[in-house]
Amino acid sequence: CSKPLVILADVTKDADVKRIVDETIKKFGQIDILVNNAGLLRNGGLIENDIMPAYDAIMNVNVRGVVNLTSLASQHLAKTKGNVVNISSAAAFLTPMVPGSLSYYISKAAINHFGACAAAELAPQGIRVNTVSPGPVKTDFFENGGIDIKYEDFEKMVALGRVSESEEIADVVLFLASDKAKGITGSNFLADNGMVIKR
Repeated sequence: CSKPLVILADVTKDADVKRIVDETIKKFGQIDILVNNAGLLRNGGLIENDIMPAYDAIMNVNVRGVVNLTSLASQHLAKTKGNVVNISSAAAFLTPMVPGSLSYYISKAAINHFGACAAAELAPQGIRVNTVSPGPVKTDFFENGGIDIKYEDFEKMVALGRVSESEEIADVVLFLASDKAKGITGSNFLADNGMVIKR
């Protein structure tokens, strides 16, 4: 695409989610691929009795936003026999490593199950739905979430002793969105440098 469409939106706002779909259709006339990549991390623990603000904020972005956008895009994806790629996390397979991050782990487990259920529901329309579950990736995600952790710490937590670059995750998404993956739906691809197997 030589002229990408950039839309600033908040996936917790229904009007914004509708606008994402409407503006995309207005510019391109169709939707071929939906990548649900919006994510949020906030601290809040059970014993500290401050979990609910974090839980509500995280679930609104990480789960509700994904379900809402997938629902609104699905009628257009059915016309193109398109597909959905959800970005989850290796966290969905683990218990929290960082205190106060319980809500994030729960949200990603929900995305994993949503991906499988959506794949089953949308398959008759020819829509594929898959999930990518990255481990640590070099982005500003933890910093934005107020988590003070160094990438060197993550290197010790994974079997391959390295942290992924964002392009590596993009490559997995591109594969799943392509015709090379035309027989793959309802799958979850761990791209975690062996974090889950080491834990």
